[in-house]
Amino acid sequence: MIDLATYHDLAAAEIGPFSPKPTSIEGDQVEAARTLFKSEDGSVEIGLWECTPGRFTADRTRSSETCHIISGLVEMRRADGETRKLGPGDLLVLPRGWKGEWRIIERTRKLYMMHSAR
Repeated sequence: MIDLATYHDLAAAEIGPFSPKPTSIEGDQVEAARTLFKSEDGSVEIGLWECTPGRFTADRTRSSETCHIISGLVEMRRADGETRKLGPGDLLVLPRGWKGEWRIIERTRKLYMMHSAR
């Protein structure tokens, strides 16, 4: 049977310690993440992520990602230069193969769902 887990008050949930963001290219960013669910085969992961202002590169070569912005403000930039601002309540899908940059304008927290092929 599938566990019908529910996550409450994600804006206030404990997330864990912050550490330097490895792909940061501007802003001395720090990030923290907490896994809430991982499938037995490792193809699905759901969790919380938070990051401080700055800019970093992102590459979804191995998996797709669905993001629900809980708090903060970000600007997404695709590799072709198209940009879009996102804030609380916005949902974003980054398909497998997506490459670009995140610019964190205000400290941001998101719920993420990573989906990889097995």
